[in-house]
Amino acid sequence: MQSAATLLKLVTLVKTKMLTANHLVVAGLTPMTTLDFPDHLACVVFTQGCPLRCGYCHNPQMLPNAPQDASPNWQVIETFLTSRIGLLEAVVFSGGEPTSQPALLPAVIQAHQLGFKVGLHTSGINPSRLESLLPYLSWVGLDIKAEPANYQAVTGRPGVAVKAEQSLSLLQTSKVDYEVRTTLHPKDFDLAAINSLLNWLASKQVKKVALQVARAGQCLSPAYQSISQPFLTSELTAIIQQQAVNFSQLLLRD
Repeated sequence: MQSAATLLKLVTLVKTKMLTANHLVVAGLTPMTTLDFPDHLACVVFTQGCPLRCGYCHNPQMLPNAPQDASPNWQVIETFLTSRIGLLEAVVFSGGEPTSQPALLPAVIQAHQLGFKVGLHTSGINPSRLESLLPYLSWVGLDIKAEPANYQAVTGRPGVAVKAEQSLSLLQTSKVDYEVRTTLHPKDFDLAAINSLLNWLASKQVKKVALQVARAGQCLSPAYQSISQPFLTSELTAIIQQQAVNFSQLLLRD
């Protein structure tokens, strides 16, 4: 948890830059979901922009920083959230990469002040911004893309692994509940690499992990759009059974 002085500094910085939630570039809204915030009825606010270039990315339209023509603005989101007070329990900010936008902080604060629990989906590439958000968050889904040595190959960007590790450390020293998620595509992982990643996460004292099988079809890279040798469910189940002793939660999501 941050000190009062640190929070005051952050609030002053926001005011100085005249940032408000209205500056958040929104890519879309899912009005209701039971999947994106554990055990809560939530909505998902998708934000525009992401600096990573993961080949399996299934939201390539959200990668550019510029808003899309049909995207709602924050005023629309605010009106929606106000109408759902007492009906929805939580608001999840997803993307894209939400922490790419400095206006995420005032948007999160506003959702928090409306009485919602706030969740965040992030790759952890902006640990300083994550730190500023933590006092207002109830849950974080942290995307760990690979073991550190393989990060650049998966994300298409150098220097990302150390930032993701910093974000993991911030979460572990906070009181915010979190889950580590990894997307599995056969171009990035074989079975040995999956086992190695899980061993690495266990060594980092991560307790909740979800493995997500990448979707074919709409992917950023054409090379990822078809999967000629998909993972067998039986193979992934065997890994999970073997590794389950190292975690309090180890799930496979399609």
